[in-house]
Amino acid sequence: MLTEQPNPSTQDIDRLPTEIMLSRINTEDQRVAKAVEQVIPQIAIAVDVISECIRTGGRLIYVGAGTSGRLGILDAVECVPTFGTPPDLVLGIIAGGEGAVITAVEGAEDDTEQARSDLQRISLTEADVIVGIAASGRTPYVLSAVDYARSIDCKTVGIACNVPSPLLKAVDVAIGVEVGPEVITGSTRMKAGTAQKMVLNMLSTATMIKLGKVYGNLMVDVRVTNAKLRQRAINLITALTDLDYEGASALLGASGEHVKTAIVMHHLRVGLDEARRHLAEVDGHLRAVIGDVR
Repeated sequence: MLTEQPNPSTQDIDRLPTEIMLSRINTEDQRVAKAVEQVIPQIAIAVDVISECIRTGGRLIYVGAGTSGRLGILDAVECVPTFGTPPDLVLGIIAGGEGAVITAVEGAEDDTEQARSDLQRISLTEADVIVGIAASGRTPYVLSAVDYARSIDCKTVGIACNVPSPLLKAVDVAIGVEVGPEVITGSTRMKAGTAQKMVLNMLSTATMIKLGKVYGNLMVDVRVTNAKLRQRAINLITALTDLDYEGASALLGASGEHVKTAIVMHHLRVGLDEARRHLAEVDGHLRAVIGDVR
């Protein structure tokens, strides 16, 4: 496997001065973005599949082991505050369960039966889409999850850094990011992990844009769960209205702490219920209600 091959550029890394050592790592990292760029067409297909599944009532479910599983969970949990999604709309499942997020669970990535059980536990259906994440492209837990998903006609996407690999052959949409050998041989938390994080960022962000969670480049569906995010919400309202800070703060409160609702209330001069109705009619796409105000 390419991810297990030694990297000639770093074979003497243990003898280098610190700054040169870091420069070698950085040079290898720069190759990752170029590798991801090569698979943008495949990522685009995956985004269209995912957004359509969610639009028709399905969920996005990431499945991985080790670093891959942790990256899937990270992307999933960040969708809630960033895009205001329900906690069960984007899920991350890791081999070995929640404990494996913090501590490695020996043998978990080889447990094929547990993969099926984990998907049955969340009541996976054909409306959902599974994204299997495995740097090697051959992790048994991930392959079993994909196999089960396909058995019930659930859409599947695979992200791997070995091309070809069993995972990429098994899924509906294959995203093979060839990042080359790792800085430290086999340490796929590095270049492969960076590539996976970049692809996951693209999948979730582009999907949420297509679902109307963004206006321009503003996260207008941000969930107000702390002081920092409330400040951000107020700033969003001031950016998209003619209100000052105090007016925007008051409007945010009147809207039930929901930025898009507040903006519709202001521009259409309507109350809370009417603003919510307007947004519901267009599946939450703010531009369809207020047009271009920037």
